[in-house]
Formats: sequence, structure tokens, C-alpha cells
Amino acid sequence: MNLSFFKNQLASVIEWPNPQLWVLLYKFPSVNDEIKNASKLIIGPGQGVMLVYEGVITDILTDEGIYTLETDNHPFITTLLKLRTAFESEHKLKIYFYRVADNTNQNWGTANAIKYVDPVYNFPVELGANGSFSYRITDPKLFFSETAGLSDSYITTQAKPLIQSRITQTLATQLATAKFSYQQIDAQLGLLSDRLKEVLSAEFTHLGLMLNDFRINGTVFDKGTQDRINTIADVTAETEAAKTGGLNFVDMEKLKALRDAAKNQGGMSGAAMQIGAGLALSKIFNAQEEVPPGTETSDPMLPLHNLKQLLDEKIITQEEFDAKKKEWLDKL
Repeated sequence: MNLSFFKNQLASVIEWPNPQLWVLLYKFPSVNDEIKNASKLIIGPGQGVMLVYEGVITDILTDEGIYTLETDNHPFITTLLKLRTAFESEHKLKIYFYRVADNTNQNWGTANAIKYVDPVYNFPVELGANGSFSYRITDPKLFFSETAGLSDSYITTQAKPLIQSRITQTLATQLATAKFSYQQIDAQLGLLSDRLKEVLSAEFTHLGLMLNDFRINGTVFDKGTQDRINTIADVTAETEAAKTGGLNFVDMEKLKALRDAAKNQGGMSGAAMQIGAGLALSKIFNAQEEVPPGTETSDPMLPLHNLKQLLDEKIITQEEFDAKKKEWLDKL
């Protein structure tokens, strides 16, 4: 009879040497899962062991050290008695090692944009986010039954899609209820991270895991959202510029429209538009220059500042600015 056949029945040393950081669960390889009496089980730092005997998790070992296993199998006798059943014992003991140490710096990111309505400006927002998290296995039985299943090994990349789906779903709910405007999100990432960690901790517990750290490192808006944000920023800037020039935003837009129309017209039509723009400008300028009798202006240079603002906004030309400036200075 082949000596290698009997070798499978002898006492052996069972250990998980040099475990890779990304492996969460590792089944000790054994022929027909027949672990014999007097086998030595070694549990190293950062490891735990599950003993699955005849299909049932019978023990969880978490203390480092050397253990002597006792089963119903006996060397040689079992083998010789099982010649008629292909030398296979009915007493099956599977040994699973699992990682007890933290799995740190796990990256996450939203595969699809999260959609919600900006609570301040009331326009649709599409947002992507990314960050990092750390976790560990705290309930190996639950992790084995609900997450890893009967796999001979289970690694972090297998767990990642399951975890990320819960992160994205929870983030979408939090953004909708937190009511952070796009202007506030970057400043509130710390608070949002804490809220997500609190909610996600319960989700991780159901998987047999404990969430130790969770961070949102950055956000990015889709192009449509960025265009809407830029439009709002431009309008806000122009409104402030109009106020500085002594105009309201409507007047500013009217003058810009007149100027653009005049540039796009030729001949007499263009001249007429120029005259119309000049009349509109004159009306606004004159309104600024009129001072009630007996009233002194607090800043005699204010009209010139307003005039310069119109030049900077390209609502009037350099020639118009120079002429109006000379006219005003002559009055001083």
C-alpha cells in the first residue's frame, strides 16, 4: 500500500503561516478534512480559528498559542476500516483561520452619482464621493454564515462590493436628510463622515464586522451640476458688480444686451442701436448725477467709480468712459 496514503492519517501541525493582509478567511487544506488525534493547532498573532465539526461550528479560538486537537478519528484504524468507502471518514473537521486584526485603509468610492435636490438653490445635484474605512471581524460565526459562506478563502476585494453598496445607499439618504447645499458639503465632510459611521456601524454588525473608522475624503460634482453652480456664481458676481456701480442687476443686463445688439448690427441699424444704448446710458448717468438742491454728496468721486465699473464690465467703451470722465471732472 502507498505510504503517502497512510501519511494523510498521521498527526500534523495545523497553522496559517505568513497570512496575506488582504485575506479575511482561510480554510486549512487537508485531505478529506480528516484531522487526526494529537494534531497540533498553532494560532498566531492577529488570527482566530473556527472549528467546523460535521457541518457545525463547534468552537471559536482567539487566544494565541498551541492547541492539541481531539476528534473521533484514529490514525490507521479509521483508514483500514474505511477501505470499502474510499478510505473516507464520516467524521469531518474543517478548520478555518480568520483575520482578527484591523483591515485598514480600505478605499471606497461611489460607482454611480448620488442624486438629490440642493436645499438652498432648489436644483438637482449629482454627486460622487470617495474615502476610506477600517474594519475587523468581531463575530466570526455571523461573518461565516452571512458573508463568506462555505468559501475556502475570502478576501477584502470580495467584501468590498457588498460594503460599498451599503455606503452609497446610506450616503444618499444622509445627503437628502442633512440638507447641505453644494456650498456647504466640503466644509461638512467631517460631520457627514461621523453620521455615516454611526449608521453604517449597524450595517457592519449584521455582517459580523465592526467599523472602526470611516472617512469621506472628497466629493466631485457632475458636469451638469458644475455648469449650474458656475451660472449661479456668475450671476452673483455680476449682481455685486452692479451694486458697486450704482445699478441693479436688471439695468446691468439691459445695458449689456443693448451693447451686444449694437455690435451685431451694421449700418444705420447699428447706429440706431448705438444711439439707443447711449440714451439708456445717459439716462442712468444723469440719474446718478442729479443731486437734490441743498444736498452735498458724501463722496464726489462716486460717479467716477460707478463709471469705471461700467467700463470694467465692458458695458461702455473706453471712448465713452473718457468723454464722460472729462465731462464730470469739468464740473468739479
